[in-house]
Parts: sequence; structure tokens; C-alpha cells
Amino acid sequence: MNESIPRPDGGPVRATFAHRTARATRAMRAALAAAAVSTLVGLPLASFAPAAHAEKADRDKPLNIEADNMSYDDLNQKNVFTGHVVATKGTIVIKADRVDVTQDPQGYQYATGTSTGNTLSYFRQKRDGVDEYIDGNAVRIDYDGKNDFTKLTTRAVVRRLQGLTTVQDEVRGSVITYDGQKDFYTASAGKDVAGPGNPSGRVRAMLAPRSGGAAPLNGSPANIAPSNTIQGTPQQ
Repeated sequence: MNESIPRPDGGPVRATFAHRTARATRAMRAALAAAAVSTLVGLPLASFAPAAHAEKADRDKPLNIEADNMSYDDLNQKNVFTGHVVATKGTIVIKADRVDVTQDPQGYQYATGTSTGNTLSYFRQKRDGVDEYIDGNAVRIDYDGKNDFTKLTTRAVVRRLQGLTTVQDEVRGSVITYDGQKDFYTASAGKDVAGPGNPSGRVRAMLAPRSGGAAPLNGSPANIAPSNTIQGTPQQ
């Protein structure tokens, strides 16, 4: 059973998915259907920045989605959102042409964002305890709400941002994964990122130097002159 939900005249389709038990999940899905109206390189993030994890509260936040259209596939128990889709879950943001949403019997949510043409899907998540964000782009983005795990596939790029604007680190590859619980990246090469300067599509990374090094030398230079006398008591 498939139910298609076009955008109402007043604006985009909006949906909210809370973290539920299996019983509540079945009730929500039934209500929706009835209404008819969503080269391998491992890079530990600790080498990028001071220890911090993805925002811990994100997994327990509701999933809110806006889109031009929505359909519900009762057979596969999947919500499909299309057209300028924006999905938010706590500090997590996913933007794509299409986002498919499923939920397991324990209530954990999974989202897959895909885009076509020159448009890339987008992902962003705040790191816990610091003013830093992980964001990235790829043709396809898979988010696993149970394990706080994100996979970016095809023409992938992931950045670590200071605030929301200053790029501290950047990794490019064919497939990049980000483990929010362990703060760990992996990146793999692929022909989709090959180009004139990178014919084999190798992984490329830009890592900013970390703060906390030696302090700069400030002030005027010291004046040094030889002494004509020996001061102090000679040692016996």
C-alpha cells in the first residue's frame, strides 16, 4: 500500500517522527496511511581536534522533515520525502532532493538522502561540548540513528568547522564515514573523485595545525655586553 501526500497550497509538507517503541511506531504509521494527506584511510578525530563527540542528545530528539511531497510505503514501512527536503534531528541537518526514512522496532531512525545532477546532498552535526561542527556533501548520505554513524558516498567531502564558518580540516574521497560515538573518520579512494590533478582518485585531506604550540617571541631584543669583572664568590 502506497499513499502519496502532495504539498498543500499553504506550504511544504511537514512531518515529525519521535523516538518510539515498536507499538507506538505501528500506531504512527497506521495514522499516516489513514490520513493520506519522509584506498582506505582511517582518521581519528582526536588527531583533528581536542577530544569531543557528536552531540549526545541528538539520538533522543524527534526527526522533523519539510519537503514538497511525501509518500508512505506501508509494505516496506518507509516514508519518502521529495523536493527540497530538509530533515533536522537535534543539531543534525540533512538536505537532499529525496530523503527516505525508516524506523526499527526499537524506535531508532534511519535516513537516506540522495540528490541528482550537480546537486549534492548535505549533512551537518554539532560536536558535543565544543563550538565545532562536522559537515559534508555527497551524492548519497546515510544516517544510522542507532549507532550515530554517517556514510557519505560518491564525490564526498567532510569538513570540521570552528563555529559554522571557519574550516579547520577537510577530507575528500569517494566514500567517507563518520562515527559520531568514537569520533573517527574513514575515507576511501574512487574514480568518481578523479580529475586532472588526481587521475587515480586518491583520498585528499587538509589538516590545520593545532593550537597550543610554543608561544611567539614578543618584546624588544635583550642588550648583551661582556662583563669586565667576575662577580660572586669563587667555588673552592
